[in-house]
Amino acid sequence: MSDITIPGGKIRAFVERIENIDGELQELNEQKKEVFSEAKGEGFDVKILKEIIKLRKQDQDERDERESLLDLYMKAMETAPAEKEAKAA
Repeated sequence: MSDITIPGGKIRAFVERIENIDGELQELNEQKKEVFSEAKGEGFDVKILKEIIKLRKQDQDERDERESLLDLYMKAMETAPAEKEAKAA
């Protein structure tokens, strides 16, 4: 056998800390679901709220680039000739 000593106490401490964080994350996710449910009950569209949250995480340059690309792609689709049949991949 090997003479390597494994610090079981330290491993246990790390594992327990991670488990505690996982528990806190689960609790926070439940709270988040409750807030979305409350907003939905008030008549707000949850998908739109999530989109707003996503946009607010981006800086202005990222949003501008995304909107420009979206506009470019939409215009390209609109000007492209319609295909009679979708080709199977």
